[in-house]
Amino acid sequence: MSRSVNQKIKLYRLAQIMINKTDADHFLTMPQIIEELDKVEVGADRKSLYIDLVDLEKLGIQIESVNKGRWTGYHVVGRLFELPELKLLVDAIQSSKFITVRKSNELIKKLESQCSRYEAKQLQRQVFVQKRIKSMNESIYNTVDTIHFALSENKKIKFKYYSWNIKKEQEFRHDGAFYEISPWALTWDDENYYLIGYDSNDDKVKHYRVDKMAKISPVDKPRDGKEYFERFDTADYSKKNFAMFGGEEEDVVVWLKNDMCGVFIDRFGTDISFKPEDKEHCTVRLKVAMSQHFLGWIFALGEDVRIVGPKNVLNRVNEEIMRINRQYGIG
Repeated sequence: MSRSVNQKIKLYRLAQIMINKTDADHFLTMPQIIEELDKVEVGADRKSLYIDLVDLEKLGIQIESVNKGRWTGYHVVGRLFELPELKLLVDAIQSSKFITVRKSNELIKKLESQCSRYEAKQLQRQVFVQKRIKSMNESIYNTVDTIHFALSENKKIKFKYYSWNIKKEQEFRHDGAFYEISPWALTWDDENYYLIGYDSNDDKVKHYRVDKMAKISPVDKPRDGKEYFERFDTADYSKKNFAMFGGEEEDVVVWLKNDMCGVFIDRFGTDISFKPEDKEHCTVRLKVAMSQHFLGWIFALGEDVRIVGPKNVLNRVNEEIMRINRQYGIG
């Protein structure tokens, strides 16, 4: 490509150079800028570059000049993302369970383009989450995109839903039949992405792990279940369907030591109320879906926490304890 043709992309090349090679601690002098442009076969002179640097500011790339004794350096300031913000995004990507390793690397590489090459080295740190298992489902991004399309176009979706068998193979549920669901919301819970939708056949709100959905496509039918979602609270639904494990919704009264209150606030939010029972203990009333997962969570909190009512819930607790005893041959 001739230098005359390259003049047409001069401003683009200049922007690349300034974004990639300057930051708060690194500058380029005018001769260095000319040299960098020459490497990509773009000719430039001082006079035109002064005008170009002003034009970059019109494009939202703020350039600052700094006098350093006998020379003047130029660098980019006021980037779209500050370095701490980029680090935060990188940490979130690397620690996210549903984003695959390959996609994580791709996203981080794109974020690196938002800072200088010197700052990019700071983004190439690894955030190690103990025993982190990254998703193997590369199609999850297309799945999410299809769901968002259906949400915006008021359409149903169909998909197949799978689980893993003993051979570590994907096995479709319902004998491989398609699920046809009216999507209404996407939510993040317990490190997983979930679709919340309405099942017309069962006349019921249901949820599905997005990374376990396959062969998804929109259906040319309007969504059902609007009446269920007119006042639907996604956060409240997630709390009641604890960790997205199903069960009948119940009012549950839990007795706990006062220093365990933070554990319940972390899980259920600040809307819950604690009733003092004595100087060291209180009770809290929760509305949750009664499931083995919820009971297992309660048991795991140890002797400082126990369910105390109502009677039908206590019966369910005792049944679970007896089931565990039978399972392990105790009693």
